[in-house]
Amino acid sequence: MASTAKILTVSPVGYDGSIVEVESDISNGLPSIRIVGLGNKSIDESKERVRSAIVNSGLEYPTKRITINLAPAEIPKEGTHYDLPIALSILLSAGQLREQDVANSIFAGELALNGDIRPTSGAINIAETAKKSGINTIYLPSNNANQASLVGGINIIPVDNIKQLYLHLKKEKIITKDAVCPHIYSEESEPNKQTLLDEVAGQEQAKRALIIAAAGHHNILLSGPPGAGKSMLAKTLPNLLPPLSPEEMLATTKIYSIEGSSTESIIRQRPFRSPHHTASQTSLIGGGSSPKPGEISLAHLGVLYLDEIPEFSHSSIEALRQPLEDKKVTITRSRMRVTYPANFMLVATMNPCPCGYFGDQTKECSCTPAQIANYQRKLSGPLMDRIDLVVHVSRVPNSTLSSYNSLSCEQHKTASNLIQSALNIQSIRYNCSDKYNSNLTNREINTFAKLDEKSKNMLSQASDKLSLSPRSYFKIIRVARTIADLDNSTKIQAAHIAEALQYR
Repeated sequence: MASTAKILTVSPVGYDGSIVEVESDISNGLPSIRIVGLGNKSIDESKERVRSAIVNSGLEYPTKRITINLAPAEIPKEGTHYDLPIALSILLSAGQLREQDVANSIFAGELALNGDIRPTSGAINIAETAKKSGINTIYLPSNNANQASLVGGINIIPVDNIKQLYLHLKKEKIITKDAVCPHIYSEESEPNKQTLLDEVAGQEQAKRALIIAAAGHHNILLSGPPGAGKSMLAKTLPNLLPPLSPEEMLATTKIYSIEGSSTESIIRQRPFRSPHHTASQTSLIGGGSSPKPGEISLAHLGVLYLDEIPEFSHSSIEALRQPLEDKKVTITRSRMRVTYPANFMLVATMNPCPCGYFGDQTKECSCTPAQIANYQRKLSGPLMDRIDLVVHVSRVPNSTLSSYNSLSCEQHKTASNLIQSALNIQSIRYNCSDKYNSNLTNREINTFAKLDEKSKNMLSQASDKLSLSPRSYFKIIRVARTIADLDNSTKIQAAHIAEALQYR
């Protein structure tokens, strides 16, 4: 009987992971189990789950002194997925399994007291880390296997309980390939339940701005009185964007798997996140003692919708500035530093004043000029510089509402085709499927978005008149580049600059 044994698992660290060796040593002494290696409370509690799971599965639990080491010891470790590798290391150390049974394999899963293997967070992280490390086989809870299959090129064995896994490893009852979840890449997509553009009556200028935003992945702010349709307009945006590619499905599902809200399903549609204005900075940006993704990362490759953005705390709003620029967020703690992707489109709405009716034609505003100014100052200049399109949304006349047909979907189809055409132009121009006009660098603007003399003069005059910052100046050029793409124009013309200026 081998008194020491080793099982491999993965320690997810932020968006990445590292291989961890779960070492077990059985020696003479009073029956006990001790876990060392910088594990957290959930790992320490695994001692009771592991013992009960082994015994209740009809396997023998050693009545000796057991020491478990999680190596390398300097890496902080947390999560209940260590239960399964700890149990297997004990069985291996006790001689109930052989080294060749578990060689070149990764094991992860939480154990129930009856021996069932429960799903855990970070399944995609585990699969990717194993693949990068050259390990070809992963044993995961059955409910996690569907997500992990997104990685591809690796053998995923779904298991339901520790007894089933034990018999499989002993070659007594093999888990058949039919039990492995099917490949998930499907040409069919689930119907999107978001709002269609045709459901919004009137608001043609706002609809045009949304089309521009979707075509170039630009951030947009909708301002107007209550009941003008700002929220409804914002909710049309996910349906205007093209479906997720398989690579994008992997990226979005991975974030939700790490966060823990989705350990089984696959994210097939672009995320649409709409946190309440009382959300804390940590829930919005991400963080915690063991940093988890926040709303901006959960909206990666989708839309982050902030309704009534001035009502969010000042610190939360200002914390958006860096992620909006870098398309990622880095969270630093004393023992770790993690980076999560945050390439989202920001769609924000706001009232023009505290009462909401400043500038409204049907109801008088009750706010003082000072109140209006203070309310609008809640959005700082640096943040506004990062918003490409600003649109005022007025109330729709009742006559328009009564005669409007919301059953048609022709406007939505036309807009979607126009957006897809513009995205195809950008993909060819930049020779990259995930490069958009909105993230052109200033140097790239000189190459891909040159202005003729007439356009330069128009923009220069507007810049002086509006006191535009350099960032806003280049934002206008990026928006004009998108408008030109929607017009299927290779060059930016003065008309494109003029339209882009309307949204400042």
